[in-house]
Amino acid sequence: MSQVLSKSPKHCGDKQGINVDKLYKKIFCSFSTLLLSILSLIFLVWLILHPSKPEFSLQEVNLYQLNLSGTHLLNSSIQLTLLSKNPNQKVGIYYDELQAYASYKGQQITVDTSLPPFYQGHEERNILTASLGGTGLPVASSFGYEVGRDQTAGKFVLSLKMNGRLRWKVGTWVSGRYRFNVNCISIMDFGPTIPSGPLSSKQGTQCSTTV
Repeated sequence: MSQVLSKSPKHCGDKQGINVDKLYKKIFCSFSTLLLSILSLIFLVWLILHPSKPEFSLQEVNLYQLNLSGTHLLNSSIQLTLLSKNPNQKVGIYYDELQAYASYKGQQITVDTSLPPFYQGHEERNILTASLGGTGLPVASSFGYEVGRDQTAGKFVLSLKMNGRLRWKVGTWVSGRYRFNVNCISIMDFGPTIPSGPLSSKQGTQCSTTV
C-alpha cells in the first residue's frame, strides 16, 4: 500500500503565523526607518538654517495719561509703535499670539492688549502699533511717591513688554509653537507738566527678545 505524506492543518497554521509575524516586522521596520529618515532630515535642515530670533526696536512712545484716582487706583493711556524685523534669510515667522502692556517700577500700569497675528517673510520688517491703557488699575501706595521722585530727577523710565507665540517656516515645513518675550525700555524727559502729559519718546531703542 502506498503512503501519502501530508502535513497536518496545525503545522500549516503555524507556518502561516510565522510568515505573518515576519511580514508585520518588515512593515514595522520599514515604517520606522522612513520615520527616522524624515526626522533626521528635519533636524539636519534645522541645524543648517538655525533660525535667529526676531528683533524688535521701540520707535515711538506717547504717554497721554497717568493719573491716580484716590491713593492706589491708576488711569493710564499710552500709544506704542514698534519695528519688528525677521533677520533670517531662509526662515519665515508666523506670529500666532501677541500681547503688549506697559509697566513702571515693576508694576503693570495697563491691561494686556492683543495685537493681530501676522506672517513675516525672510528679512522682512513690519511696523506694530498698539493703544495701551487702563482704568482703575490697582497700584502700590508708593506709586505717587515714585512718580514724584522721577519728576524731580527729570527722567521717566517706562517698560514696554510684549509676549506671545510664534512658529518658524522653512519651505513648506512649519514648526510647533514657541513662546517669546520682548522687553523695551523708554526713557522720557519728565517736566513739571507730567503726568498730565503728553510725554513722548522717539529714541529708536533696541529691545531684548527671548524665545
